[in-house]
Amino acid sequence: MRFIAPLAVIALAAPANAATPADTAFNALWQTEWAWRQSEGIAESGPGVVDDHLPDVSADAHARRLAYWKNVLAKLDAIDTKQLSPDTLTDWQVYRAQIAAQIDEEQFREWEKPLNGDSAFWSDLHYAARRDFTGGEADYRRYLSWLRDVPRYLAQNTDNMRLGLKRGFTPPAITMQGRDKAVATIAAATDPATTVYYQPFAKLPASIPAGRQPALQEEARAIISEQIIPAHQRLLTFLRTDYFPAMTNELAAERYDNGPAYYRSRIRAFTTLDMSPDAIHALGLAEMAKIRAEMQQVMKDAKFNGDLPAFLTFLRTDPQFYPKTADQLMKEAAWHAKRFDGMASKWFGRLPRQRFAIIEVPPDIAPFYTAGRGGPGTYLVNTYDLPSRPLFQLPALTLHESAPGHAFQMPLSLENKTLKPFRRNSYISAFGEGWALYTERLGDEMGFYRTPYERFGMLSYQAWRAARLVVDTGIHAKGWSREQAQQYMRENTALSEHEITTEIDRYIGWPGQALSYYLGQLAIQRARAKAEKSLGDKFDIRNFHDTVLSLGSVPLPVLEAQIDRFIAEGGKSPYPDDPSG
Repeated sequence: MRFIAPLAVIALAAPANAATPADTAFNALWQTEWAWRQSEGIAESGPGVVDDHLPDVSADAHARRLAYWKNVLAKLDAIDTKQLSPDTLTDWQVYRAQIAAQIDEEQFREWEKPLNGDSAFWSDLHYAARRDFTGGEADYRRYLSWLRDVPRYLAQNTDNMRLGLKRGFTPPAITMQGRDKAVATIAAATDPATTVYYQPFAKLPASIPAGRQPALQEEARAIISEQIIPAHQRLLTFLRTDYFPAMTNELAAERYDNGPAYYRSRIRAFTTLDMSPDAIHALGLAEMAKIRAEMQQVMKDAKFNGDLPAFLTFLRTDPQFYPKTADQLMKEAAWHAKRFDGMASKWFGRLPRQRFAIIEVPPDIAPFYTAGRGGPGTYLVNTYDLPSRPLFQLPALTLHESAPGHAFQMPLSLENKTLKPFRRNSYISAFGEGWALYTERLGDEMGFYRTPYERFGMLSYQAWRAARLVVDTGIHAKGWSREQAQQYMRENTALSEHEITTEIDRYIGWPGQALSYYLGQLAIQRARAKAEKSLGDKFDIRNFHDTVLSLGSVPLPVLEAQIDRFIAEGGKSPYPDDPSG
């Protein structure tokens, strides 16, 4: 779900050089579109903004947006990019890719399938309800208005799903088993105060006068009881009676109408590259071979007497590698995060101001959720089914999801006021996930992995992401079965059986997303190798990392072009006048 930032955030730092006429034309175009995007309620913004309504997601709204963005793209392409200043050219490249991706999404009517095995439109709402409010009573009153809008939003998404159902455009049935639990929990609630929607009102801040708190809480309970719980009951009936029984049994994205073009659009959306499924599949097989060779060496370092299948069985079954309690898992995750703090200054010049909390994945989604997930202010750790949460993979998971991964890169983007809002507030999967995966490898250089088992955990995670190139394309373009994909993951990673099942179902239901991680990491590694070779003794790893993270979130070709510029300018810090940089 998206929250709207106030229009005032558009204020930018003065450009270093005078704007060209082409710059002026581009700036007028994106500012107009961004203001329109905000008015539509679909603009990405930073955390902490509490909106008073949800976006219109009706079929008419999507048709309106498609027409608008097509017009924007035509105007963008009419700009002579040779006349743009260097910084504005970068903005144009990022922005054009963003608009093209929006058009792809609308043309293929992705909105008719607003759910998958990993997440859904209702879970986005539940996640939003769990956030902290920082704006005092005004935030809570805006949230009350937002709550009143939830039934309309659920109904529109239900209508959209009916349209998808008519053309067989649904998630594969196998991926959605049990995914209605979060809806059922709210639908069955007899006390509105026990629902996730009431959570912000459970303990109101002292800044709200005590005399006004009961009225706010009562209003929230009434909205939830009279409007939101019945809306979830209607949604649950639709899911169980109409939708789930009629979902497709086909796994491949290419089995949808115009499926090959649809899957190719998902590849573009998530990777920012126009690679064919065959090329991605072959790349995945080649990378897996390299990682397996590294695994063999680590097995020798661990003095293990046996082959890789035996080692994987050992890692999956020996109790020494698994936490006994949820508290143990959470404490070790916190400890690993703190260990990085002691290494940060050697590898990064600028650190984010925002801190992050380490919290458990909520129980209503934990059975289907990944091992962890990170972002601004949060590192989520999944404590469900502890025998499937190996401690030897926890260091790599922590680097990826907390610092210097997602809970590091995203805040640095949000805090970078020199970036235009369509860059500062957006998230491109290939860049963000590629960066987070790159940090797992960086942990090896940092000396973060203390035992052969922890280092193997990192390699297992690398193999997991390389294997995604094989299994995602295998499932969606090469006719692979669910069991075939599971077996490939089982033979090539140390992931637990529970994780293998949930992950493969995630890839089946979310075509293309799994490809972004490893392709993004490879792009960053190539750019770094080029910078090291070109700059020689002038190469400073802190300046390289700061440059990458100063970009916000950009398509991979833009990242590579910006590192070429970094090289041409002598490998300097992007923050030359900032003593903290």
